[in-house]
Amino acid sequence: MQRYFIPPNGWQEKQVMITGDDRHHIARVMRMNAGDSIICSSPEGMSAECEIVEITEHQVTAHVQRWLEESNDLPVSVTIAQGLPKGDKMELVLQKGTELGASAFIPFQAARSIVKWDGKKAEKKQSRYRKIVKEASEQSHRSSIPEVHPLMSVKQLLAASEAYDVKIFAYEDEARSSNYQSLSGILSNAEAGQKIIACIGPEGGYTIEEVNAFKQHGFQTVRLGPRILRTETAPLYLLAGISYHFEELGC
Repeated sequence: MQRYFIPPNGWQEKQVMITGDDRHHIARVMRMNAGDSIICSSPEGMSAECEIVEITEHQVTAHVQRWLEESNDLPVSVTIAQGLPKGDKMELVLQKGTELGASAFIPFQAARSIVKWDGKKAEKKQSRYRKIVKEASEQSHRSSIPEVHPLMSVKQLLAASEAYDVKIFAYEDEARSSNYQSLSGILSNAEAGQKIIACIGPEGGYTIEEVNAFKQHGFQTVRLGPRILRTETAPLYLLAGISYHFEELGC
């Protein structure tokens, strides 16, 4: 059943009003009709099975049939801080990271990021990225849409990290070391309900100054397996590991 995230102004008691791109998707892409069922999710994370009662050129109206008891988000809140990668790799991280359960994303400008954003480009990217995580949340039946933060500098990222319980950064030197900190070792000390921030460097990795700054702000280095992963692969490996630890092993 198709899922749509409806903003606060679209809810009126047991009636849901759907406009904009979602109305177009229902009417023109999915070619639904009155009587068809959809799932509507609220900003508070509540979801309801709804029946479409009317489709017009400006709006789809649906009635709530029943509220659903579901929780499809990770037991821990995971924010992926991604050093700006080349090309469309950030879009891949956002889409697949949303499917794997990330609660938020922070793009950051690392010293070795090849890509540089000015204010106008950052604003345009932000709008595009929010659309990607919304669509990925609907496709994967998430209970909520991950937040995409504005572009940050490393200094801003370190300041924002003070709000988290567990702070880690993937460091390729850890993969080569015999005395490494494994992801499972860190997760064994984490608890459901905690906030985790995981930083992934760009293609060129971190500078030694960035590594020292992360450590000084309470970040733990972590190895993501014995192989060196691409920047767009690392967050997906990490999220899959967190999902397995908390959702499959029941830790």
